[in-house]
Amino acid sequence: MRSSRSLRALAVAAAAALALSACGSDYPLGEEQRKAAENSTSKLEGIISGSGSTAQGPAMDAWIGGFRVLHPKVQVQYSPDGSGAGRNALLAGAVQFAGSDAYLQDEELAEAREVCGPGGALDIPAYISPIAVAFNLPGIDTLNLDAATVAKIFRGEIDAWNDPAIAGQNPGVQLPDTRITPVSRADDSGTTENFTEYLHEAAPEAWPTDPSGSWPGGLGGENAQGSAGVISTVTRTEGAVAYSDDSVVDESLGTVNLKVGDEYVPISAEGAAIAVEQSTRVPGRGEHDIALHLDRTTTAPGAYPLVLVSYQIFCSGYEDADTVELVKTFGQYVISDEGQEASADAAKSAPIPPTLAADARAAIESITTLP
Repeated sequence: MRSSRSLRALAVAAAAALALSACGSDYPLGEEQRKAAENSTSKLEGIISGSGSTAQGPAMDAWIGGFRVLHPKVQVQYSPDGSGAGRNALLAGAVQFAGSDAYLQDEELAEAREVCGPGGALDIPAYISPIAVAFNLPGIDTLNLDAATVAKIFRGEIDAWNDPAIAGQNPGVQLPDTRITPVSRADDSGTTENFTEYLHEAAPEAWPTDPSGSWPGGLGGENAQGSAGVISTVTRTEGAVAYSDDSVVDESLGTVNLKVGDEYVPISAEGAAIAVEQSTRVPGRGEHDIALHLDRTTTAPGAYPLVLVSYQIFCSGYEDADTVELVKTFGQYVISDEGQEASADAAKSAPIPPTLAADARAAIESITTLP
């Protein structure tokens, strides 16, 4: 069970720390924000807080910065504590929105009705990014791997980089006999859930374990907190390999080209967008809940199926009308062309496909004040 009520108190405590960031300069973005504030006609003001996905962190920084230029009197606070922590905080009523790399599960949807009213909470796709399989092998920038080989690497069944399963897919590459150190997420992570879902669906025999936001117990390797934590561990450990949102992977590390059909597809925002276009809505949800089922076995040309769709999770209703206005205005900015361009520049993300963006705008507009 992904989230238990016993964790809610921890979520409240973590989210309380967000209030501290409200202190300090009236213009934390500097001179540009000061001038915007002096010239702005926006009357919107107030504070909203969120918590969650570390993968969304760079994009969230860009969204908050751009939104504050448009609405200088609004403070949007976000604590990148991990997707599970963000959902817990929202379900505890500690924040107004959550960032999550996995949509709410049925139990969480039921709990959301206690906090958000009878309409519960809404999963709104806001951020599309490929998940990189990144490795530290000096002199090697890319490797071709199929899903089964990736699964066996992370299960510890392939433990050297010159293993025949790797060498056979990379003719001409001088692979060292360096020991492989898999690095996984220590926290409850939507990135982990997306990664294990990909392995389970694309290579079920090699990865029989059900998808989960928590890394399976009993597997070897190392673990670290957050996307930045796993990449930091790989960077300082020759032979290490990890899965992470591509936004925190730089050119010092190599990345895997995944086998899709008969081709090996390099990681890219464009490939992620193609994969998301093959998705379908999760059945049995409310009209404005846009939880997506991704086809991890797609053979669409150019698709990169190891992708995460990260959600902004809002309540369908809030008790305070001012909060409703703040949440809706911020949510619409995130989904707008301007907001999506800002996240692409900051985090190498892919823009939300037009049809999906239109559905997201309608869902955000449906948020109401509770009676």
